[in-house]
Order: sequence, then C-alpha cells, then structure tokens
Amino acid sequence: MKDDPLSTDPAESGAATLDASRVRAISIDLDDTLWPIGPTIERAEAALLAWFREHAPAAAILAANPQSLREARHYLQIKRPDLAHDLSALRRESIRFVLIRGGEKPELAEEAFEVFFAERQRVELFDDALPALEWLAGRYPVVALSNGNADVHRIGLGQHFRAAISAREFGVAKPDARIFHAAASAAGVRPGEVLHIGDDAQLDALGALVAGLQVAWLNRDGHAWDHAPLVPHTTVADLMTLCNQLAQA
Repeated sequence: MKDDPLSTDPAESGAATLDASRVRAISIDLDDTLWPIGPTIERAEAALLAWFREHAPAAAILAANPQSLREARHYLQIKRPDLAHDLSALRRESIRFVLIRGGEKPELAEEAFEVFFAERQRVELFDDALPALEWLAGRYPVVALSNGNADVHRIGLGQHFRAAISAREFGVAKPDARIFHAAASAAGVRPGEVLHIGDDAQLDALGALVAGLQVAWLNRDGHAWDHAPLVPHTTVADLMTLCNQLAQA
C-alpha cells in the first residue's frame, strides 16, 4: 500500500474477510489480471500499422500517429453508444473510419481487424498466472469474465476454464451485476458461492461486491482502495498468495 499512515488496507480492516469455505467457483478477469494489456495492445497496433502501410498507404499516413485509432474509437463511442460493450466492433469500425478518411476501400476493414486481433491474442502472462490458473482449475470451476476481447482458446488457456463470458457476447459489461450472475450460472453455483478475482477496483472488485460475490482484489501496484465502506474480502499482490489463502480453508 502507499506510505500513508491514514490509508487502510482493506485486507486488514476487518470489514470484509474471505470465507474460503464458501467458495465453490471462481470467476476471473483477464486483461491486467493474467497478463499486462498495455504491451499487448501496443504490439497489435504496430502490426495493424504495418498492414496499413502495405495494403492501404493513404490510411497508413493517418494511422501513423499512435493516437489516431484511439481518437477514431472515441468518436465512435460517442456516435455508437450501442457498441460500448463490444471492443471488437469498436476496433473494427475505427479501422473502417480511418480507411474511409484515407480514401481507401472500407471493406478492407475485416482483413485489417483480423491482423490486429490475431496479434492481440499473443499475450505474455504474468509469472504467477499459469501456476495459479492450474491450481484453481484443479479445485474449482473457473469462468473467465472480461470486458475485453481476449479469446482464452486462441491464447492457449482454454483448458483451464469451465466457460468464458465476454461483455461483447453477453451484451453488458462489468460492473453490471448481470454479467457476474451469468458467471455464477455458468459455474452452476449461486453468486454468493463465487470468488471473483480482478485487478480493476471499480469494474471488478466493486462490481462483484454489489453483485453479491466474494472478491479478491488483485492489487499488484499497491493502490489505495477508494470505495469505502465497501471493501474486498481479500487484497493480494499476486495470484499465488490468493491460492495459499484458499488452500488454508
């Protein structure tokens, strides 16, 4: 935690305590929980730009600025709020937007998106991710629960999951309680029997708390918890620490 004598570590506050004996299933976030998303997106955007330069050079000029596609996505988020939960659709339409602005064929967007999407699935796991997944999947049904567009099967982790639920497929995103309840249903248990693991304090931890799940907040960087009076049932800096807590039940 930050060196602030007034800050409170939710794991030490006593307001919420992990009851491992109640855990019958696990739901787990993907991006920034099992792998860092920033470097992954940077590599995918670099592959996309290389494709633009080869197949749509006029659009490549627009896309050469690393912020250009993000700006296009922001524009589409305003114009197409119906796609807010679907990052794949937003990315595809942002590519189409750049192609059109560059005077290129908009139908090239599908091929360009596939280049981006394939690279987006090439992730580099945190060191603790695979050992923790193997340990958890050997003891509980595990459900991937993500607002992003990672594909656990294309990544090569599918064997560790009972199911994978994305905001794009389900129709709503975290922190909406319905997607957490869908994870419980996919695991065949009640929401109160699920332990949700995630890095985002609001989307993962707060969302799952409101939905009635137990929560393990993965806080790798020692951030302060800003959502009192609600607190996670446990806060851990790495996934194997959480596995050790569960093993003690």
